[in-house]
Amino acid sequence: VGETGTGKTLNVMDKLSNHMPEQYVAVFMTFSARTSANQTQDFIDSKMDKRRKGVFGPPSGKKYAVLIDDLNMPLREKYFAQPPIELLRQWQDHKGWYERKPPCAFRTIQDMIIVGCM
Repeated sequence: VGETGTGKTLNVMDKLSNHMPEQYVAVFMTFSARTSANQTQDFIDSKMDKRRKGVFGPPSGKKYAVLIDDLNMPLREKYFAQPPIELLRQWQDHKGWYERKPPCAFRTIQDMIIVGCM
């Protein structure tokens, strides 16, 4: 959190890309006012490998460090919720989320950390 143009994102990107243990793989995502929960879920799901039934994660032996820039940007809904952030909260609370296609099974997401910049 800080003033615009102070290099917050560049510093965090450098740390995640060059100064983390080998097992961490940096993944970058930027939120905007038009970012939806579906886009967020699709982006993260597209990076995951299936480990076993209902369990997904990065390639074996790796961990994802997902940097989300402008974390506070998604538009608020009528009741002040921000769906992309709610999806990330669901992952944080329950270690996964539900598929959107029937039968809507729960997808456990392992070996991922989320880093946010605002």
